[in-house]
Amino acid sequence: MDSAQARPSVVRARDQSEPADPPPAMTPPAFWRQASQFATVGIFVIMFGAVLDLARAVLLPIVCAAVIGTMLSPLGRRAAQRGIPSGLFATAAVGFFLLLAQGLTAMVTAPLIDWIGRMPELAAVLHTKLQPLERGMAMLHSLQSMLGAGGAKPGMSIDLAALLQPTVAFLTPAIGELLIFLTTLFFILLDRADLRRNMILLFKDQEDRLLAIRILNDVERNLSRYIGTVTVINLCVGLITAFGAWLLGFSSPALFGALAYVCNYIPYIGPAVVVVVLFAAGLVSFPSLAYAAIAPLLFVALTTLEGHFVTPNIVGRRLTLSPLAVFLSLAFWTWLWGPIGAFLSVPFLILGLVIARHLTDGEEAELPE
Repeated sequence: MDSAQARPSVVRARDQSEPADPPPAMTPPAFWRQASQFATVGIFVIMFGAVLDLARAVLLPIVCAAVIGTMLSPLGRRAAQRGIPSGLFATAAVGFFLLLAQGLTAMVTAPLIDWIGRMPELAAVLHTKLQPLERGMAMLHSLQSMLGAGGAKPGMSIDLAALLQPTVAFLTPAIGELLIFLTTLFFILLDRADLRRNMILLFKDQEDRLLAIRILNDVERNLSRYIGTVTVINLCVGLITAFGAWLLGFSSPALFGALAYVCNYIPYIGPAVVVVVLFAAGLVSFPSLAYAAIAPLLFVALTTLEGHFVTPNIVGRRLTLSPLAVFLSLAFWTWLWGPIGAFLSVPFLILGLVIARHLTDGEEAELPE
């Protein structure tokens, strides 16, 4: 009896000591089938990126209008509950953006025209301020001539037309794109309810429709909260920048306030542009390099405080994004769609975060109203 009872344990121990069977090797047809699937996905991604690049003039204003329209959807729903027609709300929204663009243009144009008219005087002032750096420049020219790249003439000449033409072409949208944006925004706000209903009815299953409703509600709520909060914060940053420029003695503080307000929508790049502009203006307006560096340093401190403490605490940890993800999205969309793409990079990340959370969480969210 004892030996009979011991046999199963010996057999069991022997089975546990034996190695597991190796997984079956992938057959050539299965390997090529999987490789073709990966290749199909890769070709689709490449073609999709090519379409986004080639159709930029049409897709960029449409996508931007869709993001702004999604942000304004909760406000449009409240307006409809108060009996305000959707056409009146859409007209008021488009008119607001037109007035905002006109106000920013008027605020920026007058100081720019004045600076362009004083360009010879400003060039002379810059030449005087940069005299302490002439010794270093002379050493650089001598090193350049020693390396065989001689023939450089002393002095510096600036072709204003060649400098302004690509800058204006890069920063200002075309009239056609602006019209597409305003028209698309108007119709999105006008037919908001029908568009939402049609998107939900694309799904056949009831559970899929409920999931689509929850995703749409969450996207609208998060985009509205993010962009609305960032707009208020950027307005405060612009006002503080204008006030600080006025205290430091800049000739056009409203210009720097408007520039800080607009550029702060673009992570990393926007504040860097404002810092460079503040230093260049301080170099012209103030007597020393140290005095010229005060305004850029104060603005760096302001944006650091805003980016690391104010915005995360107000927006909330729920939408806190990885800095690496923000940087990669910013680099990609700036390369693809320019400054407007840089503005859309964070909303795109929020959209992807909301959709991924709903598809992978598995928890039942509250049903919409």
